[in-house]
Amino acid sequence: MTTLVHGTDTLTRDALTVLQPGFVGTTAPDWLLRRIGEGLSSVGLFGRNIVSPEQLTALTAQLRAEGDDVLVAIDEEGGDVTRLEVKQGSSFPGNYALGSVDDVELTRAVARELGRRLARCGVDLNWAPSADVNSNAENPVIGVRSFGPDPDLVARHTVAYVDGLQGVGVAACTKHFPGHGDTNVDSHDALPRIDVDLATLHARELVPFRAAVAAGTKAVMSAHILLSALDSHRPATLSPQILTGLLRQELGFEGLIVTDGMEMQAVAATYGIERGSVLAIAAGADAICVGGGLCDEGTVLRLRDALVNAVRTGELPEERLADAAARVRALAAWTQSHRARGGAETVPGAAVQEGTAPGADIGLVAARRALKVTRGERPYTPMTSAPYVASFTPVANFAVGDETPWGIAAELGRLLPGTETGSYADSSVDAVLAAAGERRIVAVVRDAHRHPWMTQALDSLVAARPDTVVVEMGLNEAEPRGALHIATHGAARVCGRAAAEAVVGTAS
Repeated sequence: MTTLVHGTDTLTRDALTVLQPGFVGTTAPDWLLRRIGEGLSSVGLFGRNIVSPEQLTALTAQLRAEGDDVLVAIDEEGGDVTRLEVKQGSSFPGNYALGSVDDVELTRAVARELGRRLARCGVDLNWAPSADVNSNAENPVIGVRSFGPDPDLVARHTVAYVDGLQGVGVAACTKHFPGHGDTNVDSHDALPRIDVDLATLHARELVPFRAAVAAGTKAVMSAHILLSALDSHRPATLSPQILTGLLRQELGFEGLIVTDGMEMQAVAATYGIERGSVLAIAAGADAICVGGGLCDEGTVLRLRDALVNAVRTGELPEERLADAAARVRALAAWTQSHRARGGAETVPGAAVQEGTAPGADIGLVAARRALKVTRGERPYTPMTSAPYVASFTPVANFAVGDETPWGIAAELGRLLPGTETGSYADSSVDAVLAAAGERRIVAVVRDAHRHPWMTQALDSLVAARPDTVVVEMGLNEAEPRGALHIATHGAARVCGRAAAEAVVGTAS
């Protein structure tokens, strides 16, 4: 018989415990605080919830005033995907930049400093790193979020990243299991399918996840992808063969399994979020991530009730739900113990201002090291007067979002006051030439190899103005063009700064 705990039955508390919802606003709404009191054990934060380190620290303190063991999670990969600095751009380069340098100690140091900043603000679960092997250069959603296309390289940097985060008390959530790298569909929009054999999966996709499990990652996030060699009917998030059979039993993972966002169309459009959540818990998931798009009390109550009803009708074993809730509480206890003994370096509220902590410049150091500069046939003369920056802008994927600025115009403007910029979405360069006038041109692109109109625009621009500088801030797959071709391996703010230094000849 289900027992009552503080006015809420154990079954209902367990159903709330396995949810990781988001919300709107920079302070916690009353409904969220009430649900914490009723058993909700996790909260997910997004860019809409954060305006400053001080505000974030106050927010996490508000949440923990209702329950000091609440897991506060965030999607802070650094690089292109940032929530801490959603309005400014990240102080840390992303995985592709770190993989291009291939110095595991640098990766560990970047993750450690990022973890320190999260911990000082009271965040203790990071939905990172991405351990996907980006074997498909046409991938629209992973790309620079991956350390690269080589499984062993991805594995060693995933381990370093996990070590860096968890060494300062922030739980890592390695994603997107069993690997989202060989897709040409974004699971935010539809269900990707990977049709490779088991041998390929084990030799490629699973290599970084095996390494992360061996390194002690506290959490793993599932992917909404269909891998026909493992389960031809259900995506990984809903597949017992993948979550229980492969991840739990074969790889030996004992930590928390978190789903990717359940409102993503790969699941929501086919199963609906209520049934999808029930199937995910039944398959072996422990925590339901929801809140990137659906972030209201009604969603939380719908998912809670769907789980409770599934237990009562026999569709979901009560023991499975209880086990999932216990894993959430176990991770919360681990993070709580780290906060208790963290000292000034990780205690929420300590030294939250950017640049006040040891290693605060590690992101810029890493971004500078990640630059690849290719000179054209003619000698390059560094710029000394304000140029015109033409940004050829693709549509941002949902994970990156369109709030975070990218490019080099702002950073170049600090070095060369008067720099102007324009944004372009087609291959015509007449408008660029007219706007630039006599000024030198810096053309900025992102994944030019995936957008033929971009490469056409670059070719036309370089033909008209051979002194054009080209800055590629996505995957470095296209042929170098221009008097100077700079590959930043990511679009973080520090990557833009490093590129601007190269343009003016002050790169160190």
